Amino acid sequence: MKGLTEKQKRILEFIEEFMNSSGMSPTVYEIADHFRIKTSTVFAHLKALQKKNFLRRSSKARSIALAQPVKRTRRPTGLRAVPVDDAYPVFRDGFRQEVYCDAAFIGSGPAADVRNLFAMKVRGSSMKDHGILDGDIAIVKRHPSSVRPGDIVLAWVNGMTELRSCLRFDGDSAVFTSGDPRKRPIVCPLSDLPVKGVVISVQRSLP
Repeated sequence: MKGLTEKQKRILEFIEEFMNSSGMSPTVYEIADHFRIKTSTVFAHLKALQKKNFLRRSSKARSIALAQPVKRTRRPTGLRAVPVDDAYPVFRDGFRQEVYCDAAFIGSGPAADVRNLFAMKVRGSSMKDHGILDGDIAIVKRHPSSVRPGDIVLAWVNGMTELRSCLRFDGDSAVFTSGDPRKRPIVCPLSDLPVKGVVISVQRSLP
């Protein structure tokens, strides 16, 4: 992809990955949401890519089409890029940083859409008894359709997000514990679970 900026390369790669996983092109708003940039910035990049003959688009929704296959940034086989979505996100060249996750943890089919995943850096050691340490990277699946006993979830607690373990179900309620004996378990109705996502993988942060 000679003649492109790093930002333009990453947008092209995202468009191709989006099309491969969903069967349609992304909208300008979906591109902006993925990279956490303004739609006006996306329009500027798309216009530049059109001038350089890397894509075509019209005024219709989802009209973006790649003019040629994308030569991807080299990465090990079997890895997928997952955006970092954190209280303290790290940006690089104006884009939210990504981490690479083993595709085996994501699975296949519509449920494996990488857009349903995000990465977050674990802070604190309250989950060390569950094998999750301070500084680890947790790969989280957004808004799961169900939660099972033993699942590690990212839950809303007093207006903040915390990692909790689903301990058990008591009738129509679920009990979540943090692994920290100083914090009381959360008991809440199954119809109103304060769950932002379920942890599907943890990557150890090496010193």
